[in-house]
Amino acid sequence: MVQSINTKSDLVMNATSHLGMADYGKIMVGDKGFEFYDDRDANNYIQIPWTEVNHIIVSVIFGGRWIPRFAIETKKNGTFSFSSRDPKKVLRAIRVYIKPDRIVRSLGFFEVIKRAFTRKKK
Repeated sequence: MVQSINTKSDLVMNATSHLGMADYGKIMVGDKGFEFYDDRDANNYIQIPWTEVNHIIVSVIFGGRWIPRFAIETKKNGTFSFSSRDPKKVLRAIRVYIKPDRIVRSLGFFEVIKRAFTRKKK
């Protein structure tokens, strides 16, 4: 069994990890970090301490009425993407430990296209 890095859990919710194939499990937001545990395989887990989190990237659709997924960008190990039943509740729990200026909105489809065609002036 995997040892949790948290001493106190604020939120436990069903979620999906989008790292490679979709893995279904539970996410836990606690006082020491963010954790994901797979339902089927006990050895498939992700533990991210709050000190390693660089940014939280949120996909926002329909003007903030729907958040399909969010990603956690770490300082060393890359980006981990998740979706949950109630992502707003998860992000509110994360906001207690991560400063709100480090929670950013991802670029939309047309913003990515616009950025690809605009050139920087020297």
